[in-house]
Amino acid sequence: MHRISEIEEIVNSESEEFRRIFYRIFSIRTCDGELSLPREIREWAKSRFGECERQRIVRITNKLSHESTLFNELRAKRPLDAKSEVNLEVKDCAFCDAIKRTPADVFGRVVGRHCLTASNIAKYDCMHAVVIFKEHNPLVSDVDVIDDIFNVVETWFEKANVHNPKAVYPFFMWNCLWRAGASIIHGHAQALIAEEPYPKPLQLKKIRNRYFENYGSEYLEDLFYIHNKLRLGFKFEDTSVFVYLTPVKEKEVLMVSKKLKSFAKPLSLALKCYYSLGVMSFNVAAYLPPLGEEDLILLRLVDRGNIETKTADIGGMELYAGASVVSSDPFVLAEKLRNQQLNLPSC
Repeated sequence: MHRISEIEEIVNSESEEFRRIFYRIFSIRTCDGELSLPREIREWAKSRFGECERQRIVRITNKLSHESTLFNELRAKRPLDAKSEVNLEVKDCAFCDAIKRTPADVFGRVVGRHCLTASNIAKYDCMHAVVIFKEHNPLVSDVDVIDDIFNVVETWFEKANVHNPKAVYPFFMWNCLWRAGASIIHGHAQALIAEEPYPKPLQLKKIRNRYFENYGSEYLEDLFYIHNKLRLGFKFEDTSVFVYLTPVKEKEVLMVSKKLKSFAKPLSLALKCYYSLGVMSFNVAAYLPPLGEEDLILLRLVDRGNIETKTADIGGMELYAGASVVSSDPFVLAEKLRNQQLNLPSC
């Protein structure tokens, strides 16, 4: 199996056509970080980090989206151990009695088999719903539940648009647990629809348009081609799934399809893999086309770190330098996802 520390050699060993497409989108920079250990901490440092006086740093940048990630080989080699189970039960949970204890939108609720909508009592934007799961446990992975969430979300978009026809730009996200920004443990997602697009989906659309104008091909398809060729991706029915080379944070998985419902099965697979690795807090976001238009949808899933730790996973580098610092190796996660798809026991 390849390692992220070998990425430059891997890419340069591929065909001329592949290298042309890869370097059209990405750049790679590698360097060695060096340090000198005092005698007093040498034994402790080597027992905890191994050989750390010379560390290979890999920086991959998406030149089109300006996403840039710093991988530290030493950190990426740490084992992906599962964490102990955390008690997620809460007494007197309002979401467990959502009909009586949460507000409805002025145009009513959407009720599915496994979830229902409420109007967010502290809104991000004017049209903002909470999609409340009927089961309290937020660690959802069942395909039927995820499929129902997407059904309910799409119905809510339609109803919200009838209420305000100018609102045509939908956005879906799912924040799981407090590390990901959720204020309530009970499983829930978020749906918004606005009169103008949000910046990130708009930026992606501009990148895709410019890319097609310049190269005559679809950016997202070429992005998948690169990752698939490097064994960082695979097809799951109608959905392209890949572990991203410039993740915003740990273990980021991207998926591309034409229908929101198409993500139910591959997202279920990815979440099962996440849970087996001890990931309990994550963000999901879907960049959707305006209502009434058909286009590719990009879904992003990212790990938000150990819920038992007090250290934030995002710091000054992410906020102000514009570069993410990541410890997980995309090749390791891709192998585990592929094994999960094949129902092998390693994940």
